[in-house]
Formats: sequence, C-alpha cells, structure tokens
Amino acid sequence: MVRQAAMGSTDLDPARVPALIRESFALVGGESGSSGNSDNSDKPDKIVSYFYALVFTECPALRDMFPPMMDAQRDRLFQALVRIVGQAEHPDSLVAYLRELGRDHRKYGAQPEHYDVVWRCLISALKHYAGAAWTPDMDAAWLAAYQLIAGTMMEAAEQDAQLAPAWWTARVVRHELRTPDIAVLTLQPDSPYEFRAGQYLSLETQRWPRVWRHFSIANAPRSDNTLTLHVRAIPAGWVSTALVNHTRVGDVVRLGPPSGTMLCTTTSMRDLLCIAGGTGLAPIKAMVEDMAKWNTTRQVRLFYGARHDDELYDLAALEHLAYRRRWLSVVSAVSHDPHFPGERGMLPDVVARHGEFFEHWAGHDVYVSGSVAMVRATIARLQELNIPLASIRFDAYGGMDGLWQPGAGQGVPMPPSAPAGPGTAGEGRTEGVGHANGAGVSTAGSWAAQGAWRRDNGWRAGVAGQVGAARTLDEWLVSQTS
Repeated sequence: MVRQAAMGSTDLDPARVPALIRESFALVGGESGSSGNSDNSDKPDKIVSYFYALVFTECPALRDMFPPMMDAQRDRLFQALVRIVGQAEHPDSLVAYLRELGRDHRKYGAQPEHYDVVWRCLISALKHYAGAAWTPDMDAAWLAAYQLIAGTMMEAAEQDAQLAPAWWTARVVRHELRTPDIAVLTLQPDSPYEFRAGQYLSLETQRWPRVWRHFSIANAPRSDNTLTLHVRAIPAGWVSTALVNHTRVGDVVRLGPPSGTMLCTTTSMRDLLCIAGGTGLAPIKAMVEDMAKWNTTRQVRLFYGARHDDELYDLAALEHLAYRRRWLSVVSAVSHDPHFPGERGMLPDVVARHGEFFEHWAGHDVYVSGSVAMVRATIARLQELNIPLASIRFDAYGGMDGLWQPGAGQGVPMPPSAPAGPGTAGEGRTEGVGHANGAGVSTAGSWAAQGAWRRDNGWRAGVAGQVGAARTLDEWLVSQTS
C-alpha cells in the first residue's frame, strides 16, 4: 500500500515538501507563467493523457470505470492537481475536499488497491515530462503528499461505507418541461437519501453510463424522500440533454452522495440576501423551503434573474411561497427584454440598486448561485458595496453539460485577517473555506513546519495550522477550485 511504501523513502524535511511540489509541478507546465518555454503550454493535457494511458495499460479493467469520452475527466484530474499544489502550504485546508472525493469515488467502484496503481502512474507521468530536472527529493515530496491524499480519501470511503450505499437508484416520478430547454424532474430514490438544503448530487443516466454530472437539489428534505432537480439542456451536454429531452416518467437514474457546504446556518441572526441566476435558483429555493420550517424573524430577500421572462420558470412557485411566508420577498429581473414590466438590467446591478434601501446589504448573509460569469460579476459588485467575502457563499456552474466548475459551490472565504498561529484553527471554519494559493507564503508556523506532510501515517494526525486568507476576488475564486 502507498502508506507503507512511503516509510522506506528518502528522509526529507517536511518543511521542504510544499516548495518541492510547486517546483516540480512547474517543470511540467502545471503553473501558469512558471516557464518561459512556450512548449510547456500543452504539457498539462499531455501529462494527464499519458497518465490515463499508463493506468489503463497496467490495469485494463479500470477503463470500464470511466466515461467513453475522457475530456472532462482529464480536466477534473488536472484541476484537482492544481488545487492540491496551490494549497500545498496548508494541507489542513484540503482535508474536507479530499474526504468528499473519497466518499464520492465509491460510486465509481474505487478500491484501496487502485490507489497504488494511481500513484505509480502519476509519478511516472510527472517524471516523464519533467525530464532530467526531476530529483529524488521531488519523488519523496510527492510520495509524502500522495500518502496524505490517498490516506484521507480511503479513510473517508471506509467510514462512509458503514453509513450509506455507494450510490442510490432513483425513479423519475414527474417530468415537467417548463421551457424548451428547462425541465423540472422529481425523483424517488430506492432508499433513504439524507441531505441538507443547499447541497448538490451527481447523477448518471441509463442513456450515458459512467457519465456523471452534478445538479443542485431544489427542495428541502421531504417526508416522502423525493428529490427535485432543475435542469437546463446545455448544447453538446450529454446528461442534461438526456434529462430534459429524452427522460420520461418511470425511467431510472443513479445518484451519488450529496455534497456541498452552501448551507443556511440556523444560529445566525442576520437577514439573508439570496441571488439566483437561471437554474441556479435550485439550491436557493431549497434553503428557503427549509427556512419555512423554522424561521420566523430573519428577513430573506431573494433576487431571481434571467435573460428573458419565459426563463423565470419557477417564479409562480416563489411568489406563492412569499405569500405564505411574510419574511420572504422576491424580486424578479430580466436582462435582455426591454418590454418586461418588472426590473430590467443585469442582476448584480439590480441587487445594487435595491441595496440603497437596505444599507447596501450591510449585515446580511449573502448566497449567490448561477453561472461562473454571473457569480463572478455578482461578487465583484458586492465587493464594491463593501460586503466582506466572509459573508458570501456561492455555487457556480458552467461549461459542458453544467459540469460544476472548480469551486463550485460552496465557497465560504476567510476574512482578510491575521492567520491563525501554529496549533490553532480559524474561528468558524467549515468545508469550502477559501485559502490563498500558497505563493509567497512562509512555511514558518505552517503545517509543513509542524510535520503535517509526514510519511508515517501523518495524515491521521489532524494537526491544525496556519491558514492564509485570499487577498483578491480572483485569488479567492481560484482557491475554491476542486
């Protein structure tokens, strides 16, 4: 196993591991601007392709665990490497992400022995493209890091196997085509499916086996165990198009475990500002439905935007909910219809205009959900209003088939304050806390200095350490990438 193999590696000062990982990753073109050689521009794609070729050659049976088209899979793997390298100074910030990966990989059929195959092929691919500049210390650094990664993932999978199935089978019990390209589906899982309002799930259709895509759950937990999804068919999107145009009542799909941390806390006394674009309404609506069960005092101001009025596909349901819950107000807006009788303009601007009546949203907990472009523009506008990043949570989707972008969901950035000292954890930390990318951060007082990147099962230690705060919006959004 990887955990035992690491014991025999070259003795390496743990404090050197983050720098060695970044340096070696730069050798293969993994960091933008890391090399003046333009030949490095296509290295990342070549490395990931070479890695999978090695995996399928060494263990051909693993090919059946992957989708027929590997483009999205290759991109996900590389983005995971970017995240790990970017946060190498703060491995504690990766634990929640790695545990979620470990739980999620159960649905693919991942077994402990597969991690050894991945290790051998990954290090071979990196060394192949790094060439003579690769050193034995880089070997040792990646082995130490991979032990932390694999150990954390395997432990989470083992624990989850005692509590839940690897996947759920669910039957479509309702299919409503709200627009030519938006459908609302209701699913009935075959066994209890426990989740929290605001989370999302992965889904596989019979039409496209082994192709999993993520969709937010659009309802609070129900007594009948049903789930509602809002799906927009994306051009060239295999799964979304299948769900919108080819799925019928009675069809069966498979569900992965729920994920995500864009949750409404019941302990806060602050009012809520919710901003939803398109089908990004789904997690926002789930949270509002959940609040209807317990909230009496917190005001919720929900802004729901689309390009044209016919894309406000769930406005009637929101207005009905607002009629029954006086603490909820709904403002709808469209950006590309000059004849719309309500609010017109880009959603971030509409939100800013209404903020003039609410102290520019000071003192609100903010939730944003929509496309990457919409989320980025909205958060930038909120920053202009001096809303701290620590008050904002978000879900961002986009790309082929609504594939959740790096960081999807579920950001909860740290405020720009002094980092916690050695042996202390940041206050109020949750999964998805934003961290700096590690560039230019001293290892003094960090996990590395405390020996977190150890090869003797150090991943079990659970040592808390220094957390760097994201300094810019772009850095924060990048720090949320998964």
